[in-house]
Amino acid sequence: MDNNLKIQIAKDLLSIRAVFFRPEEPFTWASGIKSPVYCDNRLTLTAPEVRGHVEEGLASLIREHYPQAEVLMGTSTAGIAHAAIVGHILGLPMGYVRSGAKDHGRQNRIEGRLEPGQKTVVVEDLISTGGSVLEVVDALREAGAEVLGVVSIFTYGMRKGLERLAAAGVQNLSLTDFDTVAAAAAEEGYIRPEDVERLLAFRDDPSDESWIKGGRA
Repeated sequence: MDNNLKIQIAKDLLSIRAVFFRPEEPFTWASGIKSPVYCDNRLTLTAPEVRGHVEEGLASLIREHYPQAEVLMGTSTAGIAHAAIVGHILGLPMGYVRSGAKDHGRQNRIEGRLEPGQKTVVVEDLISTGGSVLEVVDALREAGAEVLGVVSIFTYGMRKGLERLAAAGVQNLSLTDFDTVAAAAAEEGYIRPEDVERLLAFRDDPSDESWIKGGRA
């Protein structure tokens, strides 16, 4: 992974506030966990220059690491547009995987043509605990696809996510990660340099809220 690209994408995401940090006023996730970071990579779609960097970056990851890819499958819904654009760049077919099967029509969960044995790359916007993307991988494997791996825009690098992906035999390649974005945020003045350690403490163990009071327990 090109470190210059990781830094470029990190700065891109910060510049459009697709990722921004608020350690003094944490966000609350649906799970109840307090988080110093907010991530909405859908905003890349409405920022043409950043979108160009992201899609070319994802295409480069696939060219380099999964050159045998035959079809791209986006996660629903955030990965769909990225899979479509990257598929266009690479001249590959794409489809997407629903979070659940439709309750009408053909009751498809996988949309688009997928042949048994096809070499498939999953396109995701971000990876946290890995649960959502692994559900997609499972659905594709059940349909007979050979899942080569995952490409994504951003990963938190949380231990739980890394362990779950490894246990499932799934490789994820992200354009940038939490550590790189935190370092860029400090460099660019979005947060104080002394906040970086607090952010990494959150990354290490999101359930431990000691970072809110200023650092590791």
